[in-house]
Amino acid sequence: MANKPLRPAYPERGWGQMLQMYFTPEVRVENHAVNGRSSKSFISEGRWETVRKKLSPGDFVIIQFGHNDEKTNSVERYTAPYGEYTTNLVRFIRETRAAGAKPILCTPVARRKFDDAGKLVDTHGDYPAATRAVATAEKVPLLDLCDATEKLLRQLGPESSKRLFDWIPAGEFGNNSKALTDDTHFNAYGASRVCDLAIEAMQRHVPELAAHLVPSPAKRPSPTNGVEK
Repeated sequence: MANKPLRPAYPERGWGQMLQMYFTPEVRVENHAVNGRSSKSFISEGRWETVRKKLSPGDFVIIQFGHNDEKTNSVERYTAPYGEYTTNLVRFIRETRAAGAKPILCTPVARRKFDDAGKLVDTHGDYPAATRAVATAEKVPLLDLCDATEKLLRQLGPESSKRLFDWIPAGEFGNNSKALTDDTHFNAYGASRVCDLAIEAMQRHVPELAAHLVPSPAKRPSPTNGVEK
């Protein structure tokens, strides 16, 4: 759920950027995710250490990786799903708990990839299952956003699902002289829909945190082009 520039007319959003509006003021959301990082590079760049040092008892840490751990052509990022990937997740969990904070695991969100017959195609391989296995073994709450977003994409279908992602006509946003057809990164509307799914899962599996949710977010993005209104 990587941080993106928060310019109103910038189309790309991570779902973590939408999370604050779902909570009452006593909950402060800090989004440390960064585009393009895997569990491996998040550690090697010192980003996890920054998070770890800030943790206090009572904090919650939402942990989601997978997309960039899959990059077999990147030595800096690739991790085997049942090897270094799970080792890194266990490290995040145990170091979070050592600080008195509470870890929450998320499976990676689905990419928008449909075959010629209109059937959604899996792109994550073993990473979601590996995440679920770690959650079970470590007794950590799991937000299964892979499963939830797959169901959402199937429900919307190949055409309507484009509204969630950065499918942007040329010239609509600043410097994009070419049309964007991005099936991985969400626009603001898509990020808010994923956040809805995360909140639904949180209400089932993390009631202590869900107790601080507002009844309804005050500001919602438009479904027409993903720009926040």
